[in-house]
Amino acid sequence: MSDLAPFIAGLPKAELHVHHVGSASPRIVAELAARHPDSGVPSDPEALADFFTFRDFAHFIDVYLSVVDVIRDAEDVRLLTYEVARDMARQNIRYAELTVTPYSSTRRGIPDAAFVEAIEDARIAAEADLGVRLRWCFDIPGEAGLTSAEETERIATQLRPEGLVSFGLGGPEIGVPRPQFAPFFERAIAAGLHSVPHAGETTGPQTIWDALTDLHAERIGHGTSAVQDPKLLAHLAEHRIPLEVSPTSNIATRAVATLDEHPLKQMVDAGCLVTINSDDPPMFGTDLNAEYAIAARLLDLDARGVAALAKNAVEASFMEAADKKKLAAEIDGYTEAALR
Repeated sequence: MSDLAPFIAGLPKAELHVHHVGSASPRIVAELAARHPDSGVPSDPEALADFFTFRDFAHFIDVYLSVVDVIRDAEDVRLLTYEVARDMARQNIRYAELTVTPYSSTRRGIPDAAFVEAIEDARIAAEADLGVRLRWCFDIPGEAGLTSAEETERIATQLRPEGLVSFGLGGPEIGVPRPQFAPFFERAIAAGLHSVPHAGETTGPQTIWDALTDLHAERIGHGTSAVQDPKLLAHLAEHRIPLEVSPTSNIATRAVATLDEHPLKQMVDAGCLVTINSDDPPMFGTDLNAEYAIAARLLDLDARGVAALAKNAVEASFMEAADKKKLAAEIDGYTEAALR
């Protein structure tokens, strides 16, 4: 198959690294901005394209937080969450672990219980209406410090929504060392949550080691700099610790200079379990289908290779074993039918 785009579009998929607010489409952001004109976010969808052009990672964080500011009540939260699932359904995403940052909303005045109720209501409706199963990773916004960590862990462990499966750490890495968050991860893990921090996107391999050692990471968000440390790559491969790779995001935030320089192939050649993700898709002008097409080019994959990459995400997910088997079988069935 010389043109993989139609195959990728129809391929059943799981996504493991995609942010809640960062998945807001221009249409939804514009609608929310119009409701909250003091936010500074453009309400014209075309103007959003310029607004979402980032100078560097720090500027991306600034823009991201300005979009967070248009999510001001539980109704906004519910609308955003359901519409994100609608966009996923269009891409044949069957299952997604959505990274949610409760602190960003609760500190803006949305009650924690109302926030949790809103995302759960949207989750249940999305599965019933759209066939998309959403699960949550509650993540600490690292730039907000230990106060945000304490609040995120409290909401995760005390309110514990049914869809919550993991505990993460996002935001800038420079100046935000991973070890300081160890007590919060320990409590989340003790409560039965999986550890999935971001690490090694804009900092070196030591940040990834810290995530593994101090935060007991079961997957690594991004992990771009892992290729700088052969011992680390070997460790990730040996222990089947998945890497959540988002190529376009890494270019947009200047973590990697060009796609041709992206370390994805080095990760795969080292034997790492790699998953493909979109991170903050509308902000980066991409979606999961586009990321699979990029990965196929960088790895020189045919349709079966792309399907195997999709099954990596199923393996690395926190789905129940029976659900993993079912989605993997669906991917195999789709692939065989497409290649007949």
